[in-house]
Amino acid sequence: MTGTEESDAMPDSWAEPFERARPQLRAVAYRMLGSLADAEDAVQEAWLRLDGTDAAAVNNIDAWLTTVVARICLNILRARRTRPQEESLPTLPDPVIDRADDVDPEHQALLADSVGLALFIVLDRLAPAERLAFVLHDVFAVPFDDIAPIVDRSVQATRKLASRARQRIQSADASPDGDLAAQRTVVDAFFAAARDGDFDQLLAALHPDVVLHGDFGPGDSRTERGADAVARLAGLYARGGGLVHPATVNGAAGAVITMADRVAAVMGFVVVGGKITEIDVLAEPRRLSHLDVSAVIE
Repeated sequence: MTGTEESDAMPDSWAEPFERARPQLRAVAYRMLGSLADAEDAVQEAWLRLDGTDAAAVNNIDAWLTTVVARICLNILRARRTRPQEESLPTLPDPVIDRADDVDPEHQALLADSVGLALFIVLDRLAPAERLAFVLHDVFAVPFDDIAPIVDRSVQATRKLASRARQRIQSADASPDGDLAAQRTVVDAFFAAARDGDFDQLLAALHPDVVLHGDFGPGDSRTERGADAVARLAGLYARGGGLVHPATVNGAAGAVITMADRVAAVMGFVVVGGKITEIDVLAEPRRLSHLDVSAVIE
């Protein structure tokens, strides 16, 4: 990549390439941080740094910006690791929510590819340098020669970082089936069985080793494992009388749940081989209040 030198003025010509690069920069930052607000802040910080950089020092503005955003994200991730657990970012990311039958093109660019909520849980367990090496190389095709200086490792060591991350992600099996319509069929059957109190049909929709991750508020994050436990919990919530609004959540089948005209939860699903293997529930009121779900519940 390139070094930087201080300068008093930014070339006017940089505004256009920055705006052209912004969607990918946001996608990199979101994949790294799991927070839409933090991702936007990282991109804005990159713009401010560009403003203080000598034009002669930037040979490739796209590469320069990607490097700067990656460094900013790496610093944020490392800072999170030093905070007390109760102050750290919740494991579940900010969901990207679309209509069940129509994904916003801007959201498609943000997601880069299928990046369901479950994948973020795996990414969150990686060391910051591992996460950065995997995201930049495997998702955005940044060469290891360019990633190595960011993580302050040799190229060979950087390859190993990405390889370890890749193995953990593959072993977690957090990627859903590719057919969104087939995912939706299974998820719809799950909600129908929960609504009808049909425990056997609930079990039929769930993989025996299904995992449910829930963020219900500060100090109330929980995990349930096994079809029986998840089915019982689903039945309990269904009896609460919430309305289910089918949605696409981070590129996979999901739903927005409302009660008394307010958003009560956002749910993302991983469907593999026609069975639900993971359910991710965001029900933390403060975080829900910042989500735009108008396209789903209008």
